[in-house]
Amino acid sequence: MQLTILLSIFVVMTVHQFNTYMIFHLPSAYWCGVRLKQLTSERAMTTVSLSWFNKNPFRSMFWAVQGMAAELASGALIMAKIKASGKRVSMLVVQNEAIFTKKAVGRIIFTCEQGRDVDHTLSLAMTTEEASTVWLTASGIDEAGDQVAVFKFKWSVKLKS
Repeated sequence: MQLTILLSIFVVMTVHQFNTYMIFHLPSAYWCGVRLKQLTSERAMTTVSLSWFNKNPFRSMFWAVQGMAAELASGALIMAKIKASGKRVSMLVVQNEAIFTKKAVGRIIFTCEQGRDVDHTLSLAMTTEEASTVWLTASGIDEAGDQVAVFKFKWSVKLKS
């Protein structure tokens, strides 16, 4: 069964369509195994599993692969809401922070649950026609339910002229 990305009252695209988009626009994330699993108006969830391709010499997931999954969890919320708005808006990560709390092995799920913060930031950017920023957090949880990492991304959004 295919999950559907829902914003307000209409369908924007399916998760499968978004993952296909990744092949062409985010190929390194796709090849490393990063996949979008859920996207609603309030939250986005991505997964990535440890594999030969994305491991480090310490037999855990390379930190940058975790960062791609976390960035996608936060960025997918913004992308979907921009698409739903029908406006031309640019988006860019301008700062990030990461905390690693446990070795990342197995399947890791990154979740960002700040859809309302994105709504507020986009509304402000569209109203003022100035760049607006928002800090979005994506937490990575392993199969045992333990937190392995927390990534924070400062996104800038601005209405294109």
